[in-house]
Amino acid sequence: MLSQFTPEQGSRWGCLAAFITTPGVYAAGRLDADSEGLLLLTDQGRLQQRLTDPAWGHWRRYWVQVEGLLTAAALAQLHSGVLIQGKATLPARVRQLSPDEVQAAQLAERDPPIRHRLNVPTSWLELELREGRNRQVRRMTAAVGFPTLRLLRVAMDLMDGQPPLSLEGLNPGQWRSVSAVEAQRLGNLLRPKAPGARSPGRGGRAGGGKSGRAGAGG
Repeated sequence: MLSQFTPEQGSRWGCLAAFITTPGVYAAGRLDADSEGLLLLTDQGRLQQRLTDPAWGHWRRYWVQVEGLLTAAALAQLHSGVLIQGKATLPARVRQLSPDEVQAAQLAERDPPIRHRLNVPTSWLELELREGRNRQVRRMTAAVGFPTLRLLRVAMDLMDGQPPLSLEGLNPGQWRSVSAVEAQRLGNLLRPKAPGARSPGRGGRAGGGKSGRAGAGG
């Protein structure tokens, strides 16, 4: 479905309004309609801008199922950056996931399920990016010869040295309010930077959406 609350006429995709009735919130960083995973919803326009502004480059962690058996060369390419539409991606964090890790995560079945080719194996990798160009993960894995079959965003780093926001405890279609601690951490992002503090490294556009007013999440 679409990472928005208003359906698009003629689209085969649904929208978030079918699951979330809280008024006035918008996604701080979108997902492709055929991707899955974590969305942070807020009604604070400043927070939404802070999380998606490329100057801050928040790491976003994805689990990606690809077609074929991953190679060390492909992982190295993804780490160093690949060309997408004539422009190199920023260096990424990447590692292959073991079957035991994927099984332990107990991922819900995808609806609709991915396509299966009986004679073609699949692999899983964890990819962390500080930018969010259009369909970037899918284009990156395709560029190194491993088409993406399934894509989940599993975590978002608030860059404060504490554990990232994650999908832990949420099933597909579920949402929750941020905890008091999480709300404080998100609020800290909006505080003025201390004199002499270093600026963050520049990342890429992490998404977008419409602006709102005050913070909530799921």
